[in-house]
Amino acid sequence: MAKTGLMTWLLYSTLFAALLLNSDAANANERKVHIVYMGDRPKGDFSAKATHHSMLTSVLGRSSSAQESLVYSYGNFNAFAAKLTAEEVEKFSEMDGVVRVIPNHILKLHTTRSWDFLGLSQSNVGAQLQGDVVIGLLDTGIWPEHESFNDQGLGAPPSKWKGTCQGANFTCNNKIIGGRYYNSENWYYEGDLKSPRDSEGHGTHTSSTAAGDRVPGASYYGLANGTARGGVPGARIAMYKVCWSFGCGAADILAAFDDAIADGVDIISVSLGSEFPVPYDVDPIAIGAFHAMKYGILTSSSAGNSGPWPYSVSNYAPWTLTVAASTIDRKFVAKAVLGNGQAFTGLSINSFELYGKTYPLIWGGDAANYSAGASQDLSKYCITGSMNSYKVEGKIVFCEVLWDGTGVLLANGVGTIMADDEITDFAFNYPLPATQISTSDGEKILDYIKTTENPIATILLGETLTDYMAPYVVSFSSRGPNPVTPDILKPDLTAPGVDILAAWSPIAPPSIDWEDPRSVDYNIISGTSMSCPHASGAAAYVKAAHPDWSPAAVKSALMTTATVVDPNKHEDLEFAYGSGQINPAQAIKPGLVYDANETDYISFLCKQGYNTTTVRLITGDNSSVCSSTLNGRAWDLNYPSFSLAVEDGKQIDGVFTRTVTNVGSANSTYTVQMYSPPEFSISVEPEVLSFSTIGEKKSFTVKVGGGFISQQKITSGAIIWTDELEQYRVRSPVVVYNVLPGYTFFPPQTSKFQKKPTTFHGPTTPSMHHKNGILGRN
Repeated sequence: MAKTGLMTWLLYSTLFAALLLNSDAANANERKVHIVYMGDRPKGDFSAKATHHSMLTSVLGRSSSAQESLVYSYGNFNAFAAKLTAEEVEKFSEMDGVVRVIPNHILKLHTTRSWDFLGLSQSNVGAQLQGDVVIGLLDTGIWPEHESFNDQGLGAPPSKWKGTCQGANFTCNNKIIGGRYYNSENWYYEGDLKSPRDSEGHGTHTSSTAAGDRVPGASYYGLANGTARGGVPGARIAMYKVCWSFGCGAADILAAFDDAIADGVDIISVSLGSEFPVPYDVDPIAIGAFHAMKYGILTSSSAGNSGPWPYSVSNYAPWTLTVAASTIDRKFVAKAVLGNGQAFTGLSINSFELYGKTYPLIWGGDAANYSAGASQDLSKYCITGSMNSYKVEGKIVFCEVLWDGTGVLLANGVGTIMADDEITDFAFNYPLPATQISTSDGEKILDYIKTTENPIATILLGETLTDYMAPYVVSFSSRGPNPVTPDILKPDLTAPGVDILAAWSPIAPPSIDWEDPRSVDYNIISGTSMSCPHASGAAAYVKAAHPDWSPAAVKSALMTTATVVDPNKHEDLEFAYGSGQINPAQAIKPGLVYDANETDYISFLCKQGYNTTTVRLITGDNSSVCSSTLNGRAWDLNYPSFSLAVEDGKQIDGVFTRTVTNVGSANSTYTVQMYSPPEFSISVEPEVLSFSTIGEKKSFTVKVGGGFISQQKITSGAIIWTDELEQYRVRSPVVVYNVLPGYTFFPPQTSKFQKKPTTFHGPTTPSMHHKNGILGRN
């Protein structure tokens, strides 16, 4: 049904691409923000800003020009962001000491019930140590006056805190203890606020999901009514506003990481990502997260909303936690009732009450706006601008595709019934009464319209139903395999990201219509942007219980204690859900953890084809050295899961080395159990690990073997370490799959100057990219 709309979009995209190419040629002398990397920060007395200003002066010719050009001078990385012409970029890229010059890529931003569904009830979340944990969020800002962020019962911020509140008309308290904003391009559109204050709703939603206070009676127009709260209500929040209506700048993301590290956050939550795979040394989130890891900070990141396509997962660096999105046991529906008594249940978060009143029902194809150049083939989809208001006014319109409702709304229609089978596992909220039914039900409605003299219908207020199939990974959640490192399983785990109720900015539109004038305090939206703060809150919960644990240890605890997800619901198995669904209450007592540090990750990078120069670009440390130029597999990185990519026609044969640290009982013995499908076998040596102290480490080897395979989709097994008292169960998935010859690892790009790719993305949902209506976010 959507072919006409798609073809129209493709035509406009092609024209837009041509215009951009011509524009690029014409604007070669236009100054654009770039990031200039020099690698390690020099030791001793070093003024980054003075050094960077001097370099700019040498290229631009005047000190005043250098001062105007400089945007950021980073403290934790020897790099700066500046506005440069194409010629100046070339000069910097050829300068001694400059490793790489990268354009300012614009990245995209990828709960009453969800925490209870995860088993983290309100009785679990009262740990006093939570007040010492600070979650830093890189997002669209936050609405500080929202009741989810009241600081009742909270003392002063922890003594380690060095952050600040920036901007006029923005006040922190003992809950929100930091707020900064960044806009290197100096692009501001209507509605954007030059402060950490949120005008889009996204950052307010993610913040309250991770660490919002308990607020009884929260709902979206009565739907999802209950007590809204974050995973760690006692934790502190610091907002780093890097995302605006146009997206999120790479230079701003690095600056935010730089500040968050210096401010003293414990967990960084990043619900955004690139729309295409990039090497680690040009990925601002990977670079920022690596530096955060060095300072003991775990970065939790969203997997992306490009599913269910394979290799679509983003934020795949092994030192980050990558979070998929899955359902909870609740879904929202709204019924369409026809004049003949037939009722059809569809997906919708419908907040509008028609009180059972019926209205004339028409087919969108009978209401084409011919004066605007539309035709029946376009208006049957109810595309915005294609509808004839003389025929639509006062009526409910049946549409043959899922759209955002604005086509009917702007033509003064009462409501819309949309038939579409593309989306079946999550709902939208609309600016008018609306519901999305199946195409088979749509055929029945169309038949009713065409065979009835005066067809009528109504749309009932939304209902909440129990989803007994939950949890399962939602269709939009990006899938593995890892597009850059096939031997590292991504995503790492899954968390609730579908139909999540949380706080909202009162000046942000509450539906997928950007011009919806209503104001709400809470909103129900979906995306891996919503699952990420669930994992961030869970990580903060573990960090509060174990403040001395490393980022890798916290991540390991979350992964190895995850609740196993039913594989029968997912053809792509662990490529959808990783180790499983987070189980925060269990994660504070994992028994054993797979720890890793900077040295381990440097060794990993060297084997992945990075050299000393490019590794230093990521680490920011001149002592980082790749002693060997030989490429190798990632099987010895101490990761909590096992991934074996086998080239077509090759034999299943992999040997993994791992080391676990005892964090459970001092005197304990663990025995391994192995589960594997018929396609391969797993053996572990030794099969028994005995510990006498907490903190003791033991190593073991996992061998995965089998026959020669080609065109084999993912198959999986697991190894589980269990202690003699069965107090601890440490589970790690083992996946085997085929890749094309030569694709067992992807060497990084080596040129010093990376040209910015031009990408065009079609509407994956009704007229927007983000699944909850926030344009282009994860």
